[in-house]
Amino acid sequence: MNTLEFPSPIVSVDWVFKHLDHPDLIILDASIKKVTSSVASDQELQIPKARFFDIKKSFSDQDSNLPNMFPSSDFFEKNCRKLGINTNSKIVVYDTLGIYSSPRAWWMFTSLGHKNVAVLNGGLPEWIKSELPTENKGSATKFPLGNFKINDHSKYTVDAKNILFEMNSTKSVILDARSFGRFKAIDPEPRNDLKGGHIPNSLSLPYTKVLQHGKMLPTKELIRLLDDFEIENKKLIFSCGSGITACVILLAAHLAGYTDLWIYDGSWSEWGQLKDAPIHC
Repeated sequence: MNTLEFPSPIVSVDWVFKHLDHPDLIILDASIKKVTSSVASDQELQIPKARFFDIKKSFSDQDSNLPNMFPSSDFFEKNCRKLGINTNSKIVVYDTLGIYSSPRAWWMFTSLGHKNVAVLNGGLPEWIKSELPTENKGSATKFPLGNFKINDHSKYTVDAKNILFEMNSTKSVILDARSFGRFKAIDPEPRNDLKGGHIPNSLSLPYTKVLQHGKMLPTKELIRLLDDFEIENKKLIFSCGSGITACVILLAAHLAGYTDLWIYDGSWSEWGQLKDAPIHC
């Protein structure tokens, strides 16, 4: 069988359906509940052969008091192997909200050097809308142990100490994926222990701006959108509430051709509770 190659970091439901039976293809359901919504994302259907990429438990630091923090490389590697992921696996990630948490999984793999990964454009809603086959969620829970190995431990994350420097640097730009209301402290934070506002000198780019009907905007539109921020040749740092939707706008920037891309992993869950961290509204 021919080697499977992704046409882009984001792939269509038709492309995935065409290659569904390829032996190297692994489909990961990286769904989580949307923190700003009471609507659960736990639909009872999944794409055939999908495996649950549990961001909250298996792919975040369980010892951190902050949500969704990048786990150790060893922990990430071990849990990938439990899912039957191999070093040569070609991975498609999706979620049940369209494009919400799946870019987080994509970014985790790519930042650790595994480039053979793509996001399903439109996720499960687009799959169902296209009347493609589904199965009950959790149809398979045990897989042959994979041999996945990390060769790059970089992670491309920054912490609060980095942010204190980067927020005043002319060579860096911080982009905030939260809603404009949360950015300006007009709307309350979903976590009661967090202050409102934003990191000084950061720019508001709500993740919904790079999406349309649950799908990523075409690349030309992403380029036009990001051109307005005057971020060419800058180090781009992406923040949000808890490191999830920051990855949506990071993926958009990647598709638009930007390359120096970083995640503030603690995001507002950390910054909004720090005692002496400067905040603007």
